[in-house]
Amino acid sequence: MANSPSGDSMLDRVVRILESFDDTQPRLTVGSLARRSGIPQATTYRLVGELVQHGLLTRDDDGRVRLGLRLWELVARSAPARDLREAALPFLQDVQSVVHQHTQLAVLQDDEVLVLERLSASDSVVNQASVARRLPVHDTSLGMSMLAFSAAEVQETYRRRHPEVEKRFAATTRDFRRALAEVRRRGYARFDGVLDEGTTGIAVPVLARSGHALAALGVVVPTGASRQQAVVPVLMAAARGIARGVGERPPD
Repeated sequence: MANSPSGDSMLDRVVRILESFDDTQPRLTVGSLARRSGIPQATTYRLVGELVQHGLLTRDDDGRVRLGLRLWELVARSAPARDLREAALPFLQDVQSVVHQHTQLAVLQDDEVLVLERLSASDSVVNQASVARRLPVHDTSLGMSMLAFSAAEVQETYRRRHPEVEKRFAATTRDFRRALAEVRRRGYARFDGVLDEGTTGIAVPVLARSGHALAALGVVVPTGASRQQAVVPVLMAAARGIARGVGERPPD
């Protein structure tokens, strides 16, 4: 697409409009979209109109707009995410039938945890994760289980980009590298009450042939719940099944 007078392309502007929506603001006025995206209001009105015509945005009766069903339809065709989710779903269901709490599948994306699927029971504990939501890597068992089983250069790049992790882990008398090494030694990550008080996150990596994580499988259960440790082998067995389901042969 041709560049605008400010130098950014129309595609850049479309992406900024779509990225303006989040969990706290799923519906926005065009004026709010203009402010959030940093795009002139007249241009925002025009682009929103075109996005609505293509079904990528939907305009409600009160004039506010939200992400359209067409956008979800296009994303659902993403082969890697679709194949992984379809392979994982039976195993997520098996784990969820055991723990009767939140069971989640996630991948690393742009230095964040991207949740692909979540199964829950009606009486599950509070949990900030939801499908398509992003979470911090170093504050989640999902993220740490994947980063610990990533290449050393990936770990170091993340540490350089996020200097706050050293302070975060210094509070527990461990540095970041040691925390990753401990997760790798145990084969799983466990965090108590980091994002939500009274909850414990336990996650294991879904490993590729290389031994690196291609995803993570995890649960969120009440802190202090009995038989927490018994969940780990259940998760590990399910993770191996998911890996085989997407054509990987994880190492022993």
